[in-house]
Amino acid sequence: MQNSTPPLFKQGIPALAKLVVCLLIGLALMVVDFQVKSLDFIRNQVSYVLRPLENIMLLPSDLFSFGEDYFTSRSSLVKENLSLKTRQTELSLLANQAALLAVENQNLRNLLELQKNTSFRTVPVEILFNPPNPISQRVVINRGSNHGLNLGSPIANDAGILGQVVRLFDNSAEVSLLEDWDFAVPVLVARNGLRAAVVGAGRGNLLQLRYLPVASDLEVGDILLSSGVDGIYPPGFAVAVITKIERNAEQNASNVFCSPIAEVNRHLQALALIYDPQWDAKPGSNSGAPSSTGRRQTRPKGQP
Repeated sequence: MQNSTPPLFKQGIPALAKLVVCLLIGLALMVVDFQVKSLDFIRNQVSYVLRPLENIMLLPSDLFSFGEDYFTSRSSLVKENLSLKTRQTELSLLANQAALLAVENQNLRNLLELQKNTSFRTVPVEILFNPPNPISQRVVINRGSNHGLNLGSPIANDAGILGQVVRLFDNSAEVSLLEDWDFAVPVLVARNGLRAAVVGAGRGNLLQLRYLPVASDLEVGDILLSSGVDGIYPPGFAVAVITKIERNAEQNASNVFCSPIAEVNRHLQALALIYDPQWDAKPGSNSGAPSSTGRRQTRPKGQP
């Protein structure tokens, strides 16, 4: 016997009536499920059976999301790492600049203290560059004749003599440093007053004391001060320290080697000493005698 079509789905019943009947049945099921909770067990079982299928269906979407998050995070980390490296480089440069400024500031303080303790006029100068000469040891400074400098004006810092002006221009000057070849400074030994002349031997070489007999009272570690006998360098400024003595009894001569006390290749700031022995030498005293501290004696304020 063939199954007959249920009365509800026969063609003679209007579609609107079918929709209303279905809505009523669905509403009734919802009310019963909400009140009695009779369909929870069925729902849970169906959900348990369909969960693996749901996971399989969601797998492509999860893989796509994971890949997107991975590449996005990796790109962000690469950018952040590059930014941190750039920042680290900037901070390193700032730290080096701060250290350089601290050293420069201390040097300027020392020069200012030297200016206060000097009885004659001084001019602050700054080293601009080294002339392109691989043999000579010279520098160019940013002060010249318009600022009161003269040929032969000594250049010094708080440690001692650096050199002497050998070429003069209106707003700049060329300075020959202590190490320059055959550059000579009259000196005396602070310990006993022995006079001599310290001479440069070229870039990178030790200074020398020449034409001294074997019996000269010299010792390693003796401090050499400018004697002032040449009328160019003020007396009492530190020049060099004796580091090595070679005595030759057969020739009655001593080879004495010295190191500059003021490091000639260290700072960019220095002082030009505008010194005139006729006016700046202290009257009634030995201009070549150093003070007990190793620096020249300064005259009292207001003394002519």
